[in-house]
Amino acid sequence: MIMQPRFAGQTALITGAGSGIGRATAIRLAEEGAAVALVDLNEKGLNQTAEMLPEGTNSGIYVLNVADEEAVERCVGEVESSLGGISVLCNNAGIICEGSWGGSHEKFGDWIKVYEVNVLGAMLFTKYTKEQLKASGKGSIVNTASVAGIRGGAGGNAYSASKAALINFTKTSACDFGADGVRVNAVCPGLIETGMTKPVFDYARNTGKEAKLGTRAELRRHGEPTEVAATIAFLASGDASFITGQALAVDGGNTSSLNMPGMKV
Repeated sequence: MIMQPRFAGQTALITGAGSGIGRATAIRLAEEGAAVALVDLNEKGLNQTAEMLPEGTNSGIYVLNVADEEAVERCVGEVESSLGGISVLCNNAGIICEGSWGGSHEKFGDWIKVYEVNVLGAMLFTKYTKEQLKASGKGSIVNTASVAGIRGGAGGNAYSASKAALINFTKTSACDFGADGVRVNAVCPGLIETGMTKPVFDYARNTGKEAKLGTRAELRRHGEPTEVAATIAFLASGDASFITGQALAVDGGNTSSLNMPGMKV
């Protein structure tokens, strides 16, 4: 039970809200009093998320490709008109190369698609919400990066490179917006069970290797979307008022050691 509604009277826009971490984040922020704008290309997923919000939540569904600049600009304007000025932006939308977790066989076109969503989508929503974030007096952006952007071997080539770029974009944006009082941070999830990671979990369960999921993390387990959402809520809230330009790993300690194969039992 959330005791203090840290986002009462605020509007939060969450991309990738149709499933996984984005869905968990929308629910968490709504539980804490926020009006939530749910953005995704997956309309069915958005409707499911909307049904899971606390009763009485002020919300809106926006079906669009986050890499479509005109659609992003239009969405941001519609959110302001219907839900109020945006004070929290969660750039969570992300994809991997279709049918692959990476390698030298990734195609150029796949790299373009991954960068458009994972990096340019965040850039566009940052660009078009910045005036509302400034005007709120408490603006906060939280980007969902990944441990794959911190260390090698945690994701495919295009995905990892895009998340490293997103981490750097987080830092440069924090420098750009600091004087305006807008904070910009990133979370870097480790292995979390979501729609994106479903192939990994399905493979492990179908081959009798489920017990190995997450064992390379120091906590010896994988994470849940709600655990990342709780971290996003913290970074977006006034409790993190002096934190900006940071990329916080939410990975069970995965990035705290060399993490070489065979090291952990």
